[in-house]
Amino acid sequence: MDAELLLVLGVAIGILSVPAVISAFSSGRPPRGAVIAAVVGGGLILFATLIKPGGFRADELPQIVARVVQRYMP
Repeated sequence: MDAELLLVLGVAIGILSVPAVISAFSSGRPPRGAVIAAVVGGGLILFATLIKPGGFRADELPQIVARVVQRYMP
């Protein structure tokens, strides 16, 4: 898989896990699924930065997202 795609998927999963954590805490449930999603998202981000020589910079993220969307969306 492409490192940029892995990075974008990791960021998306990480962002989506935040409302799940908040929802679980507010209803008194343990946030197991949300924590798993956050760990998977973090792992994808870490793996993407490890397989790309030089890693990624935070200011590159908007351009990376635009390239990935342009590449995989018809």
